[in-house]
This record gives sequence, C-alpha cells and structure tokens, in this order.
Amino acid sequence: MVVVSELLARHTIARQLGTALLVIVLGGVAANVGLLPTGATEAHPVPVYEAVFGVVAPLSIFWLLLTVRLRDVLKAGKTVLLAFGVGAVGTVLGALVGIEVASAVASFGALRGPVAGMFAGTYIGGSVNFNAVALEYDVVRRGGLYAGAVAVDNIITAVWMVACLTVPRLFARGSRASGEDSHDPSRTPEALSETQDRATVTPFDLAVAAGLGIFCVWLSGVVHDLVAAQDVWAPPSILILTVFALALAQTPWMARLQSPGVLGMFSVYVFLTVIGAHCDLAALREIGGLAGAIAALACCTVAIHGIFAFGVTRIFRIDGVTAAVASQANIGGGTTALALARSLGRPDLVLPAILLGALGNAVGNFAGFTLAELLR
Repeated sequence: MVVVSELLARHTIARQLGTALLVIVLGGVAANVGLLPTGATEAHPVPVYEAVFGVVAPLSIFWLLLTVRLRDVLKAGKTVLLAFGVGAVGTVLGALVGIEVASAVASFGALRGPVAGMFAGTYIGGSVNFNAVALEYDVVRRGGLYAGAVAVDNIITAVWMVACLTVPRLFARGSRASGEDSHDPSRTPEALSETQDRATVTPFDLAVAAGLGIFCVWLSGVVHDLVAAQDVWAPPSILILTVFALALAQTPWMARLQSPGVLGMFSVYVFLTVIGAHCDLAALREIGGLAGAIAALACCTVAIHGIFAFGVTRIFRIDGVTAAVASQANIGGGTTALALARSLGRPDLVLPAILLGALGNAVGNFAGFTLAELLR
C-alpha cells in the first residue's frame, strides 16, 4: 500500500492528495473488497495489526520526536492548546445534539446517556475513552450496539483524518489566491512534507536510529512497570518514551542523523494503512436500524466539532494546519495527530500532538462520564 501510494503521489495527479491520505483510502478499499482483514477484535485478532499498533506506532512516535527541537515547539504551544480546547467544546455540544437526532431514528433505551458519553469521550481524546465508558456502563454486553458503535467510530476517525489532511491544503490555496504567502510556494503543506520525507541515509545512520528506537520502546515499558509496581501513579509508557526521545533530540549529534524522519514517516504510513483497513462497512449492515442512529450521532458530533475546529478557530486567527492537528488530536488521539502534523510538514507540531493526545485522554474521559450521567 505504501509503495502504490508513493508511486501515485510522485507520478500522477494524485500528488495533490499526498501519500498519507492515499494509504488511508487504499487501505479502506482493500479491506472492504477482501484483500485485507477489516479491523481486529478480541474474538478475531489480526497479529499484523496488533504489531502495528503495539510496536510500529510507538517506534514512529520515537523516530519523529527525534526530529523535534523544543525551541520550535514553544512557538506553537499556546495556539494549538487553544485550538484543542475549542474543538473539545464543539465535540460536547455535538454529542448533545447528536443524541437527540439519533434518538429520533432509533431508541437506545437506558443506554442513551452512555452511548452519547462514549462518542463525546472518543472524539475528545481517542478510543481509550470510548472503551472506558462502554465498560463502565456495560455497553460491551450489548453485542450489536457495541460492535456497530466501534465500526462507526473507526469509519468516522478515518474519514476525519482525510478531512484534516485536505482542509489545510484548501486554506493554503485560498491564501495564495488572495495574495497571502504567494511569494513563497515552498511553505505549502505539500512542499514542506515532500522536502522533509526524503533524505540520504547511511547504514550507520539507520543502525543508530533503529537500535535506539527498539531499546527506548522496551525501556519505557520497563520503567512504566517498575513505577506501577510501587502502587503509585505510573505515567503511560508513551509519555515516558516521549521524554527519552526529546532528551536525545536536543543533543547536537542527534541533529546530524538523517534517518529518523524517513523511518518515522514510513512507519506512520503503515500505521495509517491499518487505520484505513478498520473502516468495516459490512459491520454496519449487520446491525440493521441501529446503524442509522449510531451514524447520526457520530456524524452530528463530528460535524459540530468541525464547525468549531475550523470555523471558530478562524476568529482567533489560528492557521489551518494547527487547527487540523488539534482537531485530529480530539478525534483520533495523539498518534494520528502526530502523523498528520508530520504529513503536513509541521515538525514543530509533532510534540504538541503527542501532549494533546495525553491531555485528551484525561479531558475526554471526564467529559464522557459526565455526559453519560447527565443524560441518564
């Protein structure tokens, strides 16, 4: 999928879409025509997908963070945090409107509040919040409802990733059409991404980056387990990995390595292919009338979030790429936001994307449970 997407992005009109968007689309098409498995569940695990989420995604985060210079991140910090907060408000309002629209299509009964909370939580910080609310209120025991909600969540997450890749490019074209930034075409998302994703590397360079990545992913898990064993709060292993990567990234010799960015983007493309493959359209047909209600809830939630993320943020003069990365941190979590930041040529937003993902887990969990209780 990565090979095909790269060829299309280099040699056809599809270069306007970019490799990141193409791998999502091709992954979704391949899964729904039977060339790839459509997602993975506990009952039907897909070992390759589990490896991508468990190993490849953390490695991609480590490698891409090795390209981050903290002095560049400080410039984006307050703006991206404001954009994230605006998007989170839009998500909560969207879930409130969405559950009313969905209830007119089909009844969720006593689970009306928890289902709204699941989607509010997942679209503020990712699927961790979705599952936390579902487990607490036993939505997981309603097999059809839960499976349908998971399928819709996966589809909307992939579709929104496509939207976040597309909208900043439209903003950039609009700016050029109105005369803004027309003097510097190298600053467009397409040009920046293409420049950063290609580099000349050596076997030594690759060996250092790969060895450090594997070692630090392992070490972050060990540190997490040691802290957790002391019966105190243990930071997630991904945050520990972030600290390791950032500490290394500030050293002068690490700045000379060329391979981390290339390795990071390759692994991100593999990760995004799996995201696309989780768009299981057949799962919606199996749950009948509930599919329309769940889809209505999810679409309303994300649509109103989008109005806030790309509309209200314009009032604060937040640029399209920053708004898109903050929005993706809401909808898909830190890893997809990181992939988006790098794909759009904004390495200064890579670290904020990871930190927003961690913030989203906390804020989204609180919002999900609060909404579930208020609507019960």
